[in-house]
Amino acid sequence: MSMVSTVRQVRRTEVRVAEPPPGQADMARTAGVILAQAMEYCAQKMRLDSPQVVVDRLRKGDGKACEYCHYSVAKQVAASMGALDANIKAAYIYDYDATPEDLCFGETGRGLPIHLLVWAERKTAALSALAETLDRALAQNYAVMIGVHQPAYLLDMQMVDDADVEKRLGHGALLFSLHHRPVQVWRR
Repeated sequence: MSMVSTVRQVRRTEVRVAEPPPGQADMARTAGVILAQAMEYCAQKMRLDSPQVVVDRLRKGDGKACEYCHYSVAKQVAASMGALDANIKAAYIYDYDATPEDLCFGETGRGLPIHLLVWAERKTAALSALAETLDRALAQNYAVMIGVHQPAYLLDMQMVDDADVEKRLGHGALLFSLHHRPVQVWRR
């Protein structure tokens, strides 16, 4: 299908059906590349034969494979967003603390989503839209790659600005935490 709108004949009138905007198609390709590179990174780190073995391990819930993939995805997402928005200063991945209920039911907190903290000079609607678009594209690609039901989202992306960090408000306080300090994956 070409990038030009498709024309359909419906009761002798023309109806134009718009194709996805080029930006969304680009984001879908970016998401595919990010996930493919994450599988390769994990395969290298775990000394596995191929990225397909990583996919198989992810399907089974292998915690170590999840950790390596999460780190790689977070690092690449942060770099992609930083390239598209000069307002971003740094990005961090942080651990999810499983609740007692999660542990009781056998969930260790290693699954999705990937928790990413993005520090920007200021929070903007454009930054939020960028994060949502990339997250949606990643979730769609992940579902296809892993062969599972599409998750609602892949990233739990929290935005903080200079004021949040300076005043240690909300997620901005995590950057000073003694016990749960996030790991920096990208910075300008």
